[in-house]
Amino acid sequence: MNHFTPVSALTGGLLIGIAAALLLWLNGRIAGVSGIINGLFAWKSGDIGWRLLFLGGLVAGAGLCYGWFGAVPLARPGFPGGWLAVGGLLAGFGASFGSGCTSGHGVCGLGRRSRRSLAATLVFLVTGILTAVVVRHHFGVY
Repeated sequence: MNHFTPVSALTGGLLIGIAAALLLWLNGRIAGVSGIINGLFAWKSGDIGWRLLFLGGLVAGAGLCYGWFGAVPLARPGFPGGWLAVGGLLAGFGASFGSGCTSGHGVCGLGRRSRRSLAATLVFLVTGILTAVVVRHHFGVY
């Protein structure tokens, strides 16, 4: 949040929305990143290429951001790596348990007015807030 500008936030949101809309329009698929990654392990014929291209676009987009702005956002300097690993594993478990992640439910599902996605997104939000409170105030990790 050190370099936040409304323009960068709007640009990022528009790019996410355009990518999600194009994937749905051109491929009939929902842009849920956890589902896209999970589908790589199913090995269905003709189903791997678009997944690799989409994920490659995520990596390329990060590379372009780095090239244009010269800095990569860090998780938080000094934040324990073990906590990041635990958080990543819990996020992966939650995405599997909730049948989707924030991109699938929060971006695409809400855009389609899905009640299930609204419920999932509210659970994601409340869980994230509670986790931040517990980690910061009860474990003292800042």
